[in-house]
Amino acid sequence: MAYMNETQGSNGISTQFVTFALGEQTYGIPIMKLNEIIAYQQLTTIPNLPGFIKGVLNLRGLVIPVIDLRERFNMESKGYDQLTVIIILEIAGQTMSVIVDSVSDVITLQSDAIKPRPHFSSGIHTEFIQGMGIKDNKFIILLDVEKVLAPQDLSALKRLGANKAGPVKRPSEKVLRP
Repeated sequence: MAYMNETQGSNGISTQFVTFALGEQTYGIPIMKLNEIIAYQQLTTIPNLPGFIKGVLNLRGLVIPVIDLRERFNMESKGYDQLTVIIILEIAGQTMSVIVDSVSDVITLQSDAIKPRPHFSSGIHTEFIQGMGIKDNKFIILLDVEKVLAPQDLSALKRLGANKAGPVKRPSEKVLRP
């Protein structure tokens, strides 16, 4: 399993991950996918999107789609609070973001502390799991952020986001100001 942020150490190859919580479980994403972490803020909602896509945010003039990972993973809803953050990521060449309960830490895992993802029956999809990290005798679910969304969801988000905020032209050719 290859990662872009691998370093060779005395104990083999190590990889850094930013970890975050969803409920009681800890997840990790390769730090090289991370752009920044911001406090939760009010979003602009857009109609006719899947429920787990909460809307968009304006980040320094860019329109960034926002995905609630709890809802994406069919977890119980939880209100956003002072610990809720938005993680800005690069996914498939597109700037996107995810809402998580809280950010935990940046960890370094040696290659021998990363186990293959679990395989279940044919009806259970785990392709979005890159592997299972082990730290302090606890599992960390390492996500492949490019596979967290189905291809059709990624296509819809690419049409939606990472465009400079500005006038929007509609088929009627009238210019609407955001």
